[in-house]
Amino acid sequence: MKTTAKPSIRKKDPSMPSGATLIEVAEAAGVSASTVSRILNGTARVSADKRKAVEKAIVDLNFTPNVLAQSLKRGQSMTIGVITQAVDSPFFTETLKGIEDGITGSGFAALIVSGHWNPDEEAERVGLLMARKVDGIIIVSGNIPDEQIVRFSEHVPMVATGHGCESDRLRAIRVDNVWGGYRATKHLIELGHRQIAHIAGIPTLTDATDRLTGYKQALEEAGIPYNDALVVQGDFRESGGLLCANQLLDRGVPFTALFAANDQTAYGARLAFFRRGIRVPDDISLIGFDDLPGSPYTTPPLTTIRQPVYEIGRTAAAAMLALIGNKPFKIETPQLELTIRETTRRLR
Repeated sequence: MKTTAKPSIRKKDPSMPSGATLIEVAEAAGVSASTVSRILNGTARVSADKRKAVEKAIVDLNFTPNVLAQSLKRGQSMTIGVITQAVDSPFFTETLKGIEDGITGSGFAALIVSGHWNPDEEAERVGLLMARKVDGIIIVSGNIPDEQIVRFSEHVPMVATGHGCESDRLRAIRVDNVWGGYRATKHLIELGHRQIAHIAGIPTLTDATDRLTGYKQALEEAGIPYNDALVVQGDFRESGGLLCANQLLDRGVPFTALFAANDQTAYGARLAFFRRGIRVPDDISLIGFDDLPGSPYTTPPLTTIRQPVYEIGRTAAAAMLALIGNKPFKIETPQLELTIRETTRRLR
């Protein structure tokens, strides 16, 4: 009398990639391959015993579903394009961390490219990502015009940080940089400073021009005349901060405080002061903008306007997933706040 042996489950080392097929999972669980497929995509109505058998077989065989095949069936690539500006910048690193954490567990992966603050290059990168059939694109800051982003969103869902444009398939996230520049300068004024210098950011970037506007507004409110000799054009980088601080000092126009357009600029300015024997904050008070991870650890710790950079990245990711899934999502405008540390002091 012949007996049919029950298929044995070949357990696999969980540290190794799965070589098991959906059919092998079905055989081990004693169900059809179509049942396994429907359980995986959440459309199956089966008994608890069958579901447990399938789940056990998946674990025992270390089965990994073919995400590419599943995405092709849904007409999706399961990728989100991300256009950053400078991958070596701690500002963008924090934003990208927020985006990556925001899509964790969603099945989507990020494809990151850089636009290098060049609007033509950014537009070219958008075209490159669309050619790769990404399911959506997140633009992190940059110089590409809002109207062009709106046109791109007609072809692919988009989220843009540092921009103010929106449409049916486009969401924007922008902080109040005018208020941030105003609050940074007002903090210095509240400490008794009236000769306040400013190293501005990239002139073609709205974030930078808005912070300069806020600086001017705080001076005007306090009755302090604007002095063009106390403003120098930077580039949001440490090297730019170093160069611009030296330019300010070489002009010979006295100042007791400096508002740097971002923390990286403040780092460079701090180095320039150190090399010239100028003490912070005893001789010059210094305030930045962003509150990057390294700012609490500078010498002395940097006073700054905190921008929730990581949280902005997570919000951008959540908004993108909602757009892709055709789900409603309300973006709460991120709030800035003054973070007082040890680089500012009251003027004696």
